Amino acid sequence: MYFTDRGIEELDARRGDETVTLSWVSEQLRAFVDLNPEFEIPVERLATWLARLDDEDDE
Repeated sequence: MYFTDRGIEELDARRGDETVTLSWVSEQLRAFVDLNPEFEIPVERLATWLARLDDEDDE
């Protein structure tokens, strides 16, 4: 297990039964980057990856 998996596991355990919109997730990512600007690039990459998951051109 990677170190980052701990956070993913905690997220799943604590909030895995919740339903949220992608707008809500986007707002939380913006708030996180506002508080932690050093993570702007990784958050941007994650958001771009999530946005393009269904793009057939990227396969």
